[in-house]
Parts: sequence; C-alpha cells; structure tokens
Amino acid sequence: MKDAYGRKIEYLRISLTDKCNLRCKYCMPAEGIGLMKHSEVLTLEEICRTARVLTEMGVCRIRLTGGEPLVRRGIEGLMRSLQELPAQPELAMTTNGVLLADRLEELVSVGLQSVNISLDTRNRDVYRELTGTDGFEAVERAIDLALQMGLPVKLNCVPICGINDGELADLAEYARDRKIDVRFIELMPMGCAREYRGVPEAEILELLEKRFGVAETLTGQETDAYSMSGHTISENTASQIGMVSNDSNDASGPSGYRGPARYVHFRGFQGRVGFISPLSHAFCSECNRLRLTVDGRLKLCLYYPEGLDVKQLLRSGCTDEELMTSIRGIIMLKPERHEFCETKSAKERRSMYEIGG
Repeated sequence: MKDAYGRKIEYLRISLTDKCNLRCKYCMPAEGIGLMKHSEVLTLEEICRTARVLTEMGVCRIRLTGGEPLVRRGIEGLMRSLQELPAQPELAMTTNGVLLADRLEELVSVGLQSVNISLDTRNRDVYRELTGTDGFEAVERAIDLALQMGLPVKLNCVPICGINDGELADLAEYARDRKIDVRFIELMPMGCAREYRGVPEAEILELLEKRFGVAETLTGQETDAYSMSGHTISENTASQIGMVSNDSNDASGPSGYRGPARYVHFRGFQGRVGFISPLSHAFCSECNRLRLTVDGRLKLCLYYPEGLDVKQLLRSGCTDEELMTSIRGIIMLKPERHEFCETKSAKERRSMYEIGG
C-alpha cells in the first residue's frame, strides 16, 4: 500500500482511549477532560475489523496507544484478536508504565512483542509535580520486569525547558546501566504543549557528550545489527507469543524495526540513545504511518485534521471491500509533509491524548 509520494504505508497506531491515569502538564489539562460518549468510541470489534482490513492491505506493525491504553477495558482480548489476524502483524504498545507491571505477563501471553514507556524524569518529586501522581516506583518496577522477561524496551522522554532539562543526562543513564533505548522526543506544539518550550536535539547531544564523551552515530545498518544482537525476546517470552525464533537475518521482526529515531552510542553504554525530532529533523519523506483515533478517524498526519471517518463507514454497514476502497482513496491524500516549522502550531486543534500519542 503506497501513497501518492511512493511511501509504503505499513505502520498503524491505534488509540484505545483519550483517558489517562496521569495529568502530565504538557499533555492533559489539570482540570481533566470531558468524557467522550460511549457511542462515540470505536468498539474493540470495530478496531479489530479495521486492523484486519489494513493488515490485508499491507500494514505489518501495530502499536496500541492512548491516552493510556491500559485504562481501556478489554485490551488483553483485543491484543489476542490482533495476534490471531492472518497477517500476524508485529504488536507493540506505548504506555506510561504505571499499570504495566501487574499485567505484563498476560499482555505478553496474548501477543505483546515490545513496549515503549514514557518517562520524563528520574526524580520522584519532579515526577509527582509533572504527572500529579506518585507512580514513579511503579514505572521502575515495570521497566525491570519487562527487561527480565527479555521484552524490547524503549524509554520515551520529552525534554522541556524549566521542567526536566537539568536531568537529561541522568535519564540517558538508563541506557548506560541497562540494555534499553532512551529516546528524546521533540515537544510537539499541540494542546497544552503550546505553553512550553522543548529542548533542541543539538543542545541535548551537547549536554550528553559533556558527561559521557563523544557520541558515535549509528547508521541504519548498524542500528539494525545492534538491535538484533541484544534487543531480542527471551525464548520463554517468544514461546508465549508464538514466535518460532529471532532469526538475526530477519529485519522485519520486533527487534529489526527501525523507525524515525536517529540513534547514537556512548562508550560503556549497554543501550542506545535516540532522538526523534519531527520539527528540526523532519522525517516526512519516510513517514509510513497512519493513526486510528479513539473516535474512529483514520488520520494521515499529526499536523492536519483531515482523515477518513471509519466509524461512520463501519456503522453504515459497509463491506470490507468498500472499506478498502475508501482507505485507498484517503491514502492518496496523505500530505507530502507537515508544516509545523512554518507555523509553529498545528492546524489540528485536538491534543495528543485525543489523537493518540
């Protein structure tokens, strides 16, 4: 499945809910959010049907997001259904980690193959101030358990001036001390985040090199080789999710995927440090993703609000063939690039928690 610019569309991010158990200052308003009517939310069956159709069209990687995906009831059943799709897509999840440890074993048993955990600080007091909760220890427990199970883990950090910019090197130490990737993600000017200023990639790298020495930039091939040499699921975990092997010659598996991050390595580190900078280093020319929002819109680009109303199609009784035809049509309208750098603000007025982080 290709768009009008020849990009191969093979990655689907599914937002299961706009709700979250945290109140991160740059993401969700402190007063909370209005409750979406139950009828406005895609059912798990509708999500699975849409995912099945998209995998038949070429999607091979699915990530469950939110809000916080683990507050959505039935996520384990959905993941099992996704695992059982004929196309057998790779299944991943992005979570804040607070609820993860107690459910991780079951999630792996029904198909979870890798996890990204959002963590913006190693300071418990800063964590409480930033998120409004005391969940730091629960997140640490989830990280340790995931690593013990051999699950590939990435930590996602959003550097923000005046909040966590003084401890970015401390966060990078996760990659020094454990076989884990720490990725610094550029703040997107959407929703509450418009009130804050992110930290540029070059500034972060300079801070890291002052503490850890000169960084070695990993090429695409080196990134793949590094991933497959260490970030592999344990035999026990692999057997739980029905994987035959982690063949180092197969770059399409959970450890071989290479996304928009630019990775570097510091001497003595067990893991890598990555930078995802969609503003200062846009990767639009390689964008291979679609987003399915909780209210059923197949979204083409974060910057633009346009997309396909999948929910309306499903509930009007469309066939799979009709859904495929509509999807093919909308894919051809995927923009060549976003315009954040020109406007510093998105045309899309919704926040990330409403779209899917």
